[in-house]
Order: sequence, then C-alpha cells, then structure tokens
Amino acid sequence: MAGGPGSYVFGEEERKELMDVIESGYLFRYGTEGVDGFQHKVASFETELASKLGLKHAVATSSGTGALLCCLAALGIGAGDEVIVPGYTFIASISSIILSNAIPVLAEVDDSLTIDPTRIEPLITSRTRAIMPVHMLGNPCDMDAILKIAKKHNLYIIEDCCQAFGASYKGKRVGNFGDIAAYSLNVFKTITAGDGGAVGTNDDMLYERAFGFHDQGHKPSRMGVEVGNRSIIGMNMRMNELTGAVSLAQLRKLDMILATLREKKAKLKKHLTGLPNVSFRKLNDEEGECATLLTLMFDTPELAERFGEKIGAKPIAYSGWHVYNNMEQVLNKVTGAAANCPYNCPRFEVEREYHKHMLPQTDFNTGRAVNISVGVVDKGLGSGFGINIKSTDAEIEQVGEKLRAIILAL
Repeated sequence: MAGGPGSYVFGEEERKELMDVIESGYLFRYGTEGVDGFQHKVASFETELASKLGLKHAVATSSGTGALLCCLAALGIGAGDEVIVPGYTFIASISSIILSNAIPVLAEVDDSLTIDPTRIEPLITSRTRAIMPVHMLGNPCDMDAILKIAKKHNLYIIEDCCQAFGASYKGKRVGNFGDIAAYSLNVFKTITAGDGGAVGTNDDMLYERAFGFHDQGHKPSRMGVEVGNRSIIGMNMRMNELTGAVSLAQLRKLDMILATLREKKAKLKKHLTGLPNVSFRKLNDEEGECATLLTLMFDTPELAERFGEKIGAKPIAYSGWHVYNNMEQVLNKVTGAAANCPYNCPRFEVEREYHKHMLPQTDFNTGRAVNISVGVVDKGLGSGFGINIKSTDAEIEQVGEKLRAIILAL
C-alpha cells in the first residue's frame, strides 16, 4: 500500500464522520446549523485545525496547491514579483508562483534538503517580494535564519508546510513563523482526506483575503449563500463536507501519528548509526520533525546509486516533480517573457531562464540522498522501501539489519 501514515490508520472514526454527512444528505460546506441536516464538518475542521496548530485562523481548501495560490493572492503577489523558492520541492510550490503571474527564483538546498539560508541573500533583487521556505519531507526549515533575512529585506514569508503537517520548530508548529502558510491533505501526506488542503495565518487581513480568494471573494463570516459583501475577486477552492468529515477525523489522530512515527523511526535509526560512508540528513529540529522518512546521505552520489540498486530504489535526484531537473513544464522556459509563457503571461522587464544543473549544490545533495520510508510510502519520493506506521518491532529490526548489511557491503 502506498500513501502517507494517515492512509494506514483510516478507520471507524473517519467512517463515523462521513456517515454523519451521508445520512444528512447535505454536502455543501455552508448552511445553517440545525437546518436540512447541516453538519458543519468543514467549519469544525477549520476551528480545530487552527487550535491544534496554534494559529488564529485557518481556511480549508480543495488542495495544497490551492492553499499556496490563496497564500500568494492574500499577499497581493503578482505580475513581475519574485518569490524565492527551493529547487527541491514538489512542483506545486513553483507552479503556484507562475500561475500567480509572479517569477519563481530557484534557491539551493543544503544537507537538510531544505532551503539553504546562506544562499538566499544573493538572490534578492528590487523585485523580490517573498521567500517560500518548504518544510521538505517533514523537516522544518532553519526558520531563525530565514526570518532574519526576511526582516532585513522587508520580505514576506510563505511557509509551505504541505509535507510537514504538524511538525514543530523550537517548540512551535510550522506555519506560525511566516506571514501565511499552506498545508496539504493529499494521500501521501501526514494526515489525509485523499486530497484537500488548508491555509493558516495569524493575520486578520490575510485571513480575510485568503478566504475571499478561495471562495469568490466572500467574507469569512458567511455560512449561508449570500449576495454582496465581497472583498476581492476570487476563485472556487472550497472544501466539501465529505472531505471535511475525513479531515476532521484525521486531524484528531495527528498527535498519535507523529508520536508513533517518531518512536518507530528512532528504532530503525539505531540499526544504521555509525556506519561508514553514510550519515543522516541534517534535521533543523530533531524533536519537531514529522519522522515520515529516514533520509540517508551517502558520501557520494555513486554510493547512493549502488545502495539504491540493492533496495530497488533510486536517489532523491530521480524523484519526479520534486526536483527542478525533472520539471519539464518549467525547464527551458522563460518567466516574464510572453512569447514563451504558456499561460498568456504579461511581458515584464526581467526574464529568468530555468535549465538543468543550474543548482549544483542541490544536484549533489539530492544525488547522494536516499529515502527510507517510515510513514510515507511513495516511490515518487524515492521511498518505496522501508517500514510504515503499522510495522512491528520485529519488522523494523528486519529492515534495519537488511539495510545495515547492504551499506556495510557497498
């Protein structure tokens, strides 16, 4: 079974929340409590999500990609604006910037496989509006350093928390450090409703704008269908009550999921500690990471390739639309040039080209990294081999010893 840890613990709680909605026959997220069986699952999810993550506001969306678009729209980022984003991330981080008519500026990742703060400042220009740190593979970014840079240059921070739902950095949940944040409920994420997402913020104005963009410009206070009182032009990225029901049940399992993953990862890690030619990915907060994956960093890409062959996997560099080198939708395109933009973009004074191997540090780090599954089982992330949230101690030991033997034999 492929999927995130939430997929493995889907059970009676989700069925109960779903049946509440199905038996009511009312699937729309808006309504009047006590009328027509309205169950307000989406609204309840938003309230509980904000509380769980320590945020003032949350907006449920139809996807994590939609949540990113809402974040950009809320900040007013658009034509000609530049957003600094890592070259190792799911393509949605980059495509959402392009679809906002803004310009993604690709940054290097370090051996944490998150954006390298020491490589951000040289990328800043007079057009830079925001930094989008991606808490990749459940590992929080070095937010202290990123916040310092953003403050110095008066830049927004959009936290992409899509792969790190529930992670913490220095005791505070990710999504609380920047101006606004995006989360995902895709099947491969920490908790899941199959698809879905959310926006989180502590800023009242950004909340109103993100809510408006996700629902045709409406104000957040609406619960029923209304005319007028719209704040901005928006789209339809609403979550329906069925998705809200599953999201609500999964959210209530979040702490259990994270605790279980951290325990199982620690057991697996013990088998691989102290081996030659390999180390563990740097964690910016070892206690706060999601522990969805165990990432091995080999001394060279060649060793990583040989190891991958033995377990039927490949280094992260091959993991599809998570590495800029594999994003054919972006490569050899020019943002800011109407002639090359497939979305009828306006022409700006600046043009940026994207080509393979433009980020050598990222190429090296993704080329020598191999993911072992702990909670996320996903060949697309290069994590088709390992354990899952339901693995027993005996299974963890078996996998750990097998990996240890392979590494020693390289």
